[in-house]
Amino acid sequence: MENTTWSVWAEMLQRWGLRGFAAWLLEAASPLNVVGAQLVYVGQPFLEVFIPGSHMKALAQMLEEPRQTQAFIRYLQEEN
Repeated sequence: MENTTWSVWAEMLQRWGLRGFAAWLLEAASPLNVVGAQLVYVGQPFLEVFIPGSHMKALAQMLEEPRQTQAFIRYLQEEN
């Protein structure tokens, strides 16, 4: 699922012109990623109006796991 989800995220970020910024932000905010994951979990009921719940859960799980976060950053940078 992660490759499919990541490609959807990357395409969306590319459309908005935020792909490089997202990679930079994830890298710069890495000490706070666990806090970000908790915010995603708390905000999930409200954000599901805009973003599918499965993507919200995948985002939170990616932020909780530093190796996954780094892998996603590399994915964004490679495709950029």
